[in-house]
Amino acid sequence: MRSLLFVPGDSARKLEKSLQAGADALILDLEDSVALSEKAAARRTTAAFLSEARRAADRPRLYVRVNALSTGLTDADLDGVMPSAPDGIMLPKAVGGKDAAHLGAKLAVREAECGLEDGGTRIIAIATETASSLFVLGSFEGASRRLSGLAWGAEDLSADIGAEANRDAEGLFTEPFRLARNLMLFAAAAAEVDAIDTVFTNFRDHEGLARECREARRDGFGAKLAIHPAQVPVINEAFTPSAEALARARAIVEAFARNPGAGVVGLDGEMIDQPHLKRSERLLRRLGLPRPSGASS
Repeated sequence: MRSLLFVPGDSARKLEKSLQAGADALILDLEDSVALSEKAAARRTTAAFLSEARRAADRPRLYVRVNALSTGLTDADLDGVMPSAPDGIMLPKAVGGKDAAHLGAKLAVREAECGLEDGGTRIIAIATETASSLFVLGSFEGASRRLSGLAWGAEDLSADIGAEANRDAEGLFTEPFRLARNLMLFAAAAAEVDAIDTVFTNFRDHEGLARECREARRDGFGAKLAIHPAQVPVINEAFTPSAEALARARAIVEAFARNPGAGVVGLDGEMIDQPHLKRSERLLRRLGLPRPSGASS
């Protein structure tokens, strides 16, 4: 997944239109974009959309962002959408691995009740939306076999810590939020799940979005959240490896496959070591591309 597009779960029109946005995943939102009085209706609308959209052969992955565990609304959200078999659930305001495990237990019960594959419903956790969450980011490692990605968020975090803004005059994140971003990136790497960059809220500034995507990809993120369909092409382009990058990754993996047990190999006049191999294998694995026989994991 490169792009994950939020879509209000209470709008049948926007949900239907989102299928044409080109996003790798849709995040059907039952949380921030839905008023409390509309939650029940949004669950029904989202469930109906899921049931219909899942039939399409060529479709994005379908995740549902439920309300946080602390709200008391999560169970009703899951009861409403799990019979329609979403590909995954996005958990907001997650406080470490215990929340991922808690959600996983709830999903296991509902998969059994609905006749769904055990463990088939994946989890993406938004891991930095409260101050307390920053102190337990390392606990996501091994917390749940369902966990497929970690994302970070700045909007709720800014409210939680009382920040006047989360970006400076140049539009760059200020230090508290860069800290949250970086810690989450390390947490995702430690847990061996996808690292997903947060939203870029100025959906008309495509140049700023592209710059932020390039920086995120450089640092190790593999995907980015989107709040508007117009952002999806920009994100997809930024997170799609070039043909040259893919060829280089394959060449590195193949060079080590020809020299099993080697710590360093030569390639095009350059000495290539294990970190190069690990990055190349990770790129191919993320894209679902086959690795040569004899490559490591």
